[in-house]
Amino acid sequence: MNWQATLQTYRDIRLLWIFLMGCSSGFPFVLIGSNFSGWLTDAGISRAQVGLMGSVATVYAVNFMWAPLIDRVRIPVLGSRLGQRRSWILSMQLLMLLLVLAITQVDLSLGLWLPGVIALGIAVCSATQDIAVDAYRIDQFAPQEQKFLPPAAALAIIGWWTGYSLPGYLAFSNADGLGWNQVYVLMAAVLVVLICATLMVGEPKSDRDALQQQAAVRYSRTTGVRAWLLVTFIEPFADFFRKNGVRVALTLMLFIFLFKIGEAFLGRMSIVFYKEVGFSNQQIAEYTKLFGWMITIAFTILGSLFNTRFGVVKGLLIGGVAMAASNLMFAIIAVSGPLEWLLLLTLIVDNFTTAFSTVAFVSFLTALTGRAFSATQYALLASLGNLSRTTLAGFSGFTVDWLGSWERFFVVTALMVLPSLLMLFMVRDRFERLAQEGS
Repeated sequence: MNWQATLQTYRDIRLLWIFLMGCSSGFPFVLIGSNFSGWLTDAGISRAQVGLMGSVATVYAVNFMWAPLIDRVRIPVLGSRLGQRRSWILSMQLLMLLLVLAITQVDLSLGLWLPGVIALGIAVCSATQDIAVDAYRIDQFAPQEQKFLPPAAALAIIGWWTGYSLPGYLAFSNADGLGWNQVYVLMAAVLVVLICATLMVGEPKSDRDALQQQAAVRYSRTTGVRAWLLVTFIEPFADFFRKNGVRVALTLMLFIFLFKIGEAFLGRMSIVFYKEVGFSNQQIAEYTKLFGWMITIAFTILGSLFNTRFGVVKGLLIGGVAMAASNLMFAIIAVSGPLEWLLLLTLIVDNFTTAFSTVAFVSFLTALTGRAFSATQYALLASLGNLSRTTLAGFSGFTVDWLGSWERFFVVTALMVLPSLLMLFMVRDRFERLAQEGS
């Protein structure tokens, strides 16, 4: 595919819908991620407790356990009016709205258990919404439309960062003046806008029902509830291993788990680091949210074009090397102090990392996902990456304290990416063959 043909794919209206759903997917991370960390830090909560409170996001690592329900269960009334994917997305958004309104009434001086429970509820709704949003993106394009995978991944990523960065900028730029409780009132208003977007986009056309009926033939000797349970909870995983082979499937899953560990540790402690090193809430808003959003968009489009022309393996290798480099630049900030130009340069490298690696990552996982159980299979793969990002990263605050300095912490996180890059280099030919088979 030449450059002109690649650019033409961006004119498809379905990519706009994917962008809007990406915004909905990224927004909850503001609620339980950067906003929550900023609120806790301003309230004087320790780094270790901030890290542990962030562990509510562990549900993202296990959402594959209930992903089959998003493939097979229809929500009454909404399912017939909005379709399978949008009905699940809207239901989760409405529940999140109620939880966000609840958190506006929280007083941190009374303890952390209530905000922790509410944050966990938001995380569960968000993780469930993510299953439906990813399936929404996959279902939009037929198997023969493989040329749309990198653009769709790019628009999903741009949407995710838009939903994460712009509300995050709104939050941190108003935190000092309004206070965090009122900031969450603003976040509720943002969620209402996202709900309207869900009602506007089109439901993807899919032959999912016919494919699921074909899969059910394997269990024709079993009837009733047991047959439904086998098709719903067993067949999606069995199909993935049959299609890829056990050895390739396990290798892929291990690579997915290892690739994002270093980035996960850094991300969990980033807001705490910015505040401790001396950056203000306004600087965090302008540089990490607003400017970070703009350069992420630019590099994501560039990453999409690169991955389309040269392949996802090269994109992953470049992104992995850049990931280590960006972590080392954070170590330089720890030594140099709150220099705005250095933060700007670091964010450019960091967002370059995110763009190249994530576009390749999402495109490759999508190519491996079957259409009969797209929600379940993609959730299985994505949850492995989330497992390191949410579960292990919960110990990031303890790691900083144990190492004794931010500089050592960022050097260690840079080294964490090396095992996955070595694995990718060793099996790159196999990964490229799998990607070609998917296309």
